[in-house]
Amino acid sequence: MQKHTAVLEKRETEKSMQDFLDSGKIYCANCIHCKLVPTPAESSPGQFYLRVRCDAGKWKKKLGGEKIYKYFTVTRRSIDCCDSYESMGDDDNFISDLRNNLPIRDELYDK
Repeated sequence: MQKHTAVLEKRETEKSMQDFLDSGKIYCANCIHCKLVPTPAESSPGQFYLRVRCDAGKWKKKLGGEKIYKYFTVTRRSIDCCDSYESMGDDDNFISDLRNNLPIRDELYDK
């Protein structure tokens, strides 16, 4: 009975993920303009954080500056349309793999 329940829960989770991926949104992480950049850690010289930015300049702050996101949150960035979007491949597989492989929090790296 527990095995059957676990299988049903897994199917529901997979269906929910597929519904989310099929929502028609554009995932910035799968765009050729989404770039990974090192950002120096002010409190730790010789170390850096990974950040992502839009090379096409589509991520803007309210006052006009460039918006940069933490690397581990990149799969949350989606929009309905973008005139600069250039897909790097299959959204479903790429986003699923990326979610499985991204760090779960902001990590500090050595140079």
